[in-house]
Amino acid sequence: MLDYDKEADVYDASRGGEARAAAAADAVLGLIPDSARTLLDVGCGTGIVTRRLTTARPALRVTGADLTYGMVRMAAARLPGAVVLADSRRLPFPDGTFDAVTSIWLLHLLDRGDDMGAVVAECARVLRPGGVYVTTVDKAAAHDVGSDIDAVLAPRPRRAAPDAAARVEARAAEHGLDPAGRARFTGLGQGRSPRRTVADLRRGWFTQLPPGAALTERFATELQTLPDPDRPRPDPVFSLRAFRKPG
Repeated sequence: MLDYDKEADVYDASRGGEARAAAAADAVLGLIPDSARTLLDVGCGTGIVTRRLTTARPALRVTGADLTYGMVRMAAARLPGAVVLADSRRLPFPDGTFDAVTSIWLLHLLDRGDDMGAVVAECARVLRPGGVYVTTVDKAAAHDVGSDIDAVLAPRPRRAAPDAAARVEARAAEHGLDPAGRARFTGLGQGRSPRRTVADLRRGWFTQLPPGAALTERFATELQTLPDPDRPRPDPVFSLRAFRKPG
């Protein structure tokens, strides 16, 4: 697991920056009714997407929440007075507070116990009746684009995805949320190159491949033999699911 306090300062630049944030915000807002007036962005990170949700809909009052101090510091600079330090498994808001709740690129990180289910439960709790919850699903799978890099990494060990669409949909149903739509958007600027993938391997990006381990280094060596080491392969395409809380 990456240290997101340390990642905060380089997070945006290493993950597509404003172009990716714009694509994400546009897709998210396409699933949120125009009538929504309050939105909570859970796991808001640096606030790069959260700010775009605010600017795209001036009538929408957006609050960001994140567990990591480094991320909150970055987000608060973008959204002064609108960001809180909070655990997404225990949100500090009363029931039914928000017209919409989002969790973008969060659920895939929750691989301990049923943390994913706990977060979905909290998002459902703070959502008002008639409100909409929007989240990304299948994040890791989105990065498998059929490239030569994917061919090299195909034998790597994989964990069960906490944000697998079927798992998220089942948890949402358990907490009274009904399917309400889906969307896809391109992770602009996130296409992997062989050289960048080697760097990611060696800093712990792949959760089942510890930095310095023999298998990690074996994959790194194979990646270094690929042609065009700095040419990004195709960008990932991320998936969103929307759920409505019955009114």
